[in-house]
Amino acid sequence: MAKTGTTEAPQQQQQQQAIAGDGALEIRDNRTGKSYAVPIMESAVEGDRSIRGMDLRQIKTDPQEFGLMSYDPAFMNTASCKSAITFIDGDKGILRYRGYPIEQLAEGATFLEVAWLLRNGELPTQEEYKRWVHDVTYHTYVHENIRKFLEGFRYDAHPMSILCSAVAALSSFYPEAKNIQDPEQRNISIVRLLAKLPTIAAFAYRHVKGLPFIYPDNDLGYVENFLSMVARMSEPKYEANPVFTRALEILFILHADHEQNCSTNAVRAVGSSHVDPFSAVAAGIAALYGPLHGGANEAVLHMIKEIEHPKNIPAFIEGVKSGKGQRLMGFGHRVYKSYDPRARIVKQLADEVFKQVGMDKDLEIALELERIALSDDYFVSRKLYPNVDFYTGLIYRSMAFPTSFFTVLFAVARTAGWLAQWEEMLLDKEQKIARPRQIYIGYGERPYRSTLGDTGAPAGKDSIRK
Repeated sequence: MAKTGTTEAPQQQQQQQAIAGDGALEIRDNRTGKSYAVPIMESAVEGDRSIRGMDLRQIKTDPQEFGLMSYDPAFMNTASCKSAITFIDGDKGILRYRGYPIEQLAEGATFLEVAWLLRNGELPTQEEYKRWVHDVTYHTYVHENIRKFLEGFRYDAHPMSILCSAVAALSSFYPEAKNIQDPEQRNISIVRLLAKLPTIAAFAYRHVKGLPFIYPDNDLGYVENFLSMVARMSEPKYEANPVFTRALEILFILHADHEQNCSTNAVRAVGSSHVDPFSAVAAGIAALYGPLHGGANEAVLHMIKEIEHPKNIPAFIEGVKSGKGQRLMGFGHRVYKSYDPRARIVKQLADEVFKQVGMDKDLEIALELERIALSDDYFVSRKLYPNVDFYTGLIYRSMAFPTSFFTVLFAVARTAGWLAQWEEMLLDKEQKIARPRQIYIGYGERPYRSTLGDTGAPAGKDSIRK
């Protein structure tokens, strides 16, 4: 197999840029009257500024103290790494992969082209792309024992549970993947994960549906092959709906990476222990499973089901405004304070898919919710615009994917970003095993006194039944 590039050169360049700042933050400690000059790091690319958390350790009232820490629950204002992969400006609604605007990539690139870009830092040449597609296609099959493993799940198991377990199990099939410092082993592991995730995902779909598994057809492209394994029945050759194929390709590109989100942080944190990449990606899948992350598009459909009919929308909206329990799922975003740039793309994509499948009651509910949110000052003033999860859930539903499968589709796409972030973390000389500090708020030292009395004492050996 041809060896692909790595992220080492772009990351080193970004690291040099990130320490190019020449300013300093002066901190005066009123407890001691001492002042400290803390260097300010500035990124030459986008002007982001930061200080090193360790520089706060010098601030103390006594030499024996631990020193000052920063307290930042959920990393609201803490950078855990330097990365050259994805840039987001939430206020301006900007998303770029390796400097390329997401709008341009969604319009003209393929998912595997984007997967190469995320990992290697540059777009592939024609020869590199040809070899990359060949390698991924070659590894789409999984060991038959994986198929038997999947058959052991209950018929009603959530497909994300199946996917997470199966990806973790892959590490036992490739023990050499633990040699993460070997570029060749990293490369083959990355290829295997990108190749086998769609196969495992499709097998999970068929298992839940009670349908026989369909093996990969390596004459098809990446997305068409996935749709074939999901939907093929008795036909000798599966031909996917071109509208669905294009929609899924674009959605995979849009979901390929999104900076240091919950699941990417999980992959980096678990990967920092130098575990194999299959286990690190399984951790990412587990994080993505949550309704506040990858499960958000699934929650949109549950919300629409609760509304039941378009006539119930006004009452639902009033419930949201009054804070009486209703939540408007699929609106607003932790990062984007203006319109989610991916949502603009997916909105247009949704319109194309809806033309293909027609309208129904649930789509009417969704589109009316969208209309109200974009015209009601309550939502506009709070910047609660429809996000990518709102539209992707509707598209997946229109393509007849079950609601429980939405997050699996997300995971297949996000694997490209997880792997790029994982390798970048390994090649970053500043990174160590993730181990955040805590602020202890429990008891001080206190003596132990049993509260169990005589009944809580361990039984003597003479009391053991013979």
